[in-house]
Amino acid sequence: MALTISNNGAVASASYYLDKNQRALQTSIKKLASGKNIVDASSDPGTLSVSMKVKASINRLSGAQNNVRNAIGFLEVQDGLLETAGNIVMRMSELKGYASQDPMKGESDIASYNNEFRDLQQQLYAISQQDFNGMSLFAQYTSDGNGGSTSGEQTIFAGKDQDFSLDHTLDIYTSTKGADGSKVSIHKSALLSALTIGMKASDGSISIGNSYTDGLQQNTRVAVGSNRTKTGDGGKAMTAQTATLASESRTTTLSLGQISFGVFQAAVENVVFLRAQNGAGLSRLNFNAESMLIQESNMRSALGRIEDVDMAAEASNLAKYSVLMQASAAMVAQANSTKDIALMLLR
Repeated sequence: MALTISNNGAVASASYYLDKNQRALQTSIKKLASGKNIVDASSDPGTLSVSMKVKASINRLSGAQNNVRNAIGFLEVQDGLLETAGNIVMRMSELKGYASQDPMKGESDIASYNNEFRDLQQQLYAISQQDFNGMSLFAQYTSDGNGGSTSGEQTIFAGKDQDFSLDHTLDIYTSTKGADGSKVSIHKSALLSALTIGMKASDGSISIGNSYTDGLQQNTRVAVGSNRTKTGDGGKAMTAQTATLASESRTTTLSLGQISFGVFQAAVENVVFLRAQNGAGLSRLNFNAESMLIQESNMRSALGRIEDVDMAAEASNLAKYSVLMQASAAMVAQANSTKDIALMLLR
């Protein structure tokens, strides 16, 4: 083999391996420093794409979890107010008993009971106007006095026969697909409607909810003290008046003498139904919250298997490429020393 000095193939080969080992060492250092198996798009584009999609799904799931937590808070606050409303109605029933069954009570005593009764009606109305971060906790309804709604939020309470077209609900999305995925509908309880009583002028009968005692259906709610005409069996017109146990002003509140014990019993049953409705929604949300926590945990585990670096294996690579780079650098120096042989021949 001829001895040359213009081109040194050994140096070129050793330099190539030195560069290769140096790049591998730098990549190993980046992986160990970041904890990620993919440090740039060129290393594994397909896996990088999968990891980014999984991350996006986890972020969307976190948003859905936040929605569910807020909805749980909404229902918990609502349930607390419904419990208070139920206690108030039971206190009203107690006042009715004091005012009507004790022969020792005089007119001033009954007037005192009526004052408390009216105050409790105003308190019930105040409860029905409560909100949660600016959103009404209970379905609101503003009447035009003729059985129509001025606010467009007609709300009817009918218990087990509820018309869902007149039942205000909020849809809580519980998946990464938003409106296209699963959801839980929670109710803005129709508290005011549940406490509204109907009085027929024809026979003075009283009912609470959406029907009168003879089965005549009342499909709208009107303001306290407003009159409305409906047609009953045989086309006979009957005038009905509605009022509510929850009133804004003392000028529109009812007295104990205007209400029978049956009204209080029905009102308590309606509030209990609303609390049961609330509890059902809360139960569904809790199940969804637990399911999403499990789903997020599994997705994060999958993401870790995709993009996390194996620290033990990469530490071994770091040691290997460190030795190879040093060996490559030594071989470049050794290859360069072969030129000294040519100088010896020229001496």
